[in-house]
Amino acid sequence: MSRFGNIGHRLYQGEISFDFVGRRKLWYSISGVIVLVAAIGLAMGLHLGIEFKGGSVYTVNKPGLSVSQAQDAANKITHDSTALVQKTDKGDVRIQVSSASEVDAETFTEQLAKDLGVPQNEVNAQVIGPSWGHEISQKALLGLVIFMVLVTIYLAVAFEWRMALAALVALIHDLLITIGVYALVGFEVTPGTVIGFLTILGYSLYDTVVVFDTVKENTRGIAKQNKRTYSEAANLGLNQTLVRSINTTVVALLPVAALLFIGGGLLGAGTLNDISLALFIGLAAGAYSSICVATPLLAQLKEATPEMKDLAKRVALRRAADAKAAAEQAGDTRAEDGEQDGDVPAGMVGQRNQPVGRARGKGRPSGKH
Repeated sequence: MSRFGNIGHRLYQGEISFDFVGRRKLWYSISGVIVLVAAIGLAMGLHLGIEFKGGSVYTVNKPGLSVSQAQDAANKITHDSTALVQKTDKGDVRIQVSSASEVDAETFTEQLAKDLGVPQNEVNAQVIGPSWGHEISQKALLGLVIFMVLVTIYLAVAFEWRMALAALVALIHDLLITIGVYALVGFEVTPGTVIGFLTILGYSLYDTVVVFDTVKENTRGIAKQNKRTYSEAANLGLNQTLVRSINTTVVALLPVAALLFIGGGLLGAGTLNDISLALFIGLAAGAYSSICVATPLLAQLKEATPEMKDLAKRVALRRAADAKAAAEQAGDTRAEDGEQDGDVPAGMVGQRNQPVGRARGKGRPSGKH
């Protein structure tokens, strides 16, 4: 068994444990700072793609055409540098021009074909109105609300409303962080990005449900005993699924990281960044929130109930009684040791094991003459 696997086994058996639930104030503080930074980024505004703002998209298929050549040609036509030029997965060059540009699509196509030296029919032009993006935004928001409502109802029925509330807070936490990073980095938000946002919500929920299911098993009938509080049982469940959560997250992040850093970064396939960045941030945030936000929040909500308060008192009383009994037993042991040491006078250490009868008889008259 590998060392990491051995740690997972010891975590599952409760031989070692990380106190995630007990340090919930630390996690809340970290999450609060991250969400605040994300909110500042959102206040600065998102860089919406042309699908949401409206404009024109031109696709040029010419072998050997570089992004810089297409960018120079687009800047020359629009007389500014606002055109966004990217290389597509098929090797084409995609040029996005905002609707604010005063050049109409027919003129732009004709001039672009002339400057790049390609036939005009090799330039594919597509005009997108802002109403199309507005409609997509509304449908995405409606889908998100329906998803949240259904998830909350399902968790409330399958588990309980406190678990549903904790999972919902974790979902919103992950969504805010992911969108906030997009705003801070300045990445373009496209329909592909929206798909990425919705995908990470599903992953975050899955990871949280796995942890909650173990917590539910550990806390079944917990009010009938006085050895462990709800928070301690929840923390045990968290540790039992910790290695699984880490393994799942690492395996999921590896292909996404390859798309983001190699496909989008090194190879220049910019369209891959639309979804891969959202997935990368969302997967990491989802793993963090299921461990450090959802479960500690669930334990806090449960500890506030009268039943769990009584349990916490009974556990504290039992531990105090056990500690008192252990202290008394240790005191008795020390007292017995002290009595044994006190029977031996000073200067008689060398004879402490000598029989008493022999010591008393020594020096007395023997009666023999």
